[in-house]
Amino acid sequence: MLTKVRKYFVDAFILPLIGISVFLLLWTGVSKLTWDASQNRSDLPSPIRSWQDSAKYTKAPFTHNVEDNYDGIGLLTMHSLGLVAQGYVLAIAIGVPLGFLLGASKTFTKCFDPIFQVLRPVSPLAWYPLAGLVVVSLRKSHPSLDATTWQCILTIGICALWPTAVNTAVGVRAIPQDYHNIAKVLQLSRLKTFTKILFPAALPFMFTGFRLSLGIAWLVIVAAEMLSGKTGIGFFVNDAYSNADYGSMMMAIVVIGVVGFILDRMMSVLERNIHGMLAFISRSFSRILRLFERGEKKSPAFSAGSEVADAV
Repeated sequence: MLTKVRKYFVDAFILPLIGISVFLLLWTGVSKLTWDASQNRSDLPSPIRSWQDSAKYTKAPFTHNVEDNYDGIGLLTMHSLGLVAQGYVLAIAIGVPLGFLLGASKTFTKCFDPIFQVLRPVSPLAWYPLAGLVVVSLRKSHPSLDATTWQCILTIGICALWPTAVNTAVGVRAIPQDYHNIAKVLQLSRLKTFTKILFPAALPFMFTGFRLSLGIAWLVIVAAEMLSGKTGIGFFVNDAYSNADYGSMMMAIVVIGVVGFILDRMMSVLERNIHGMLAFISRSFSRILRLFERGEKKSPAFSAGSEVADAV
């Protein structure tokens, strides 16, 4: 037992601490290599200087400074996460059905896979102006539409849907033929075949796509906010660079990396527990349906008893 605890402590704390220490030492070394004697400072801020320069944004990260008119780093990050969440949901909503069609239908794959492969490598910097054209067109009929926000959301959704679609298609194609044969023998409907066989079997591949899509969505938000000029962590990086506030810029880059790491770990935990969650939801729905069925069986008898009592 003591050996397991020691191993867990080493794996969870000691080794990551060594890695972080080595990274900070390398950062400090590179910073010293960019020393500018005329300005008496390094062009690339060291970790200590980055922390000092960005102190005003980190002391109260979730507040807005009215006097100097700036947001804390927490507010900027939350704003970016809100856009990422909307674009990510859009990507999943489009990517999952597209992936099932690509995986299940050879005809659909032959028709659209070439187009799919052409569009997939397009850079977010190219999708952003195209998304702008779509949003501007929609704004003609919906004047209240926030064009810049939806331009960012569409860009994120387009760029993030490809990993989900690809991995879902791979998962559907990887389902053994025996599973399909069992569905035919049991004469399962298409809905039951999908919910009981296809979806659970493809789910591990789908979650790989979900994780990749989430990483890309968080990656794209930085580029989208830089182009849009909207508030957020991406805009903050570009604004800090423009104002030569390199310490704050480095701090924001670290925050972007940490948030991306946390999002990936959250998806990993969800992936490990998804089958248990689905089983729990399935059992809950089954119990609810059984309760409704029992209620329906009891209700005719109750009605008949009531009519006899009224007649008496």
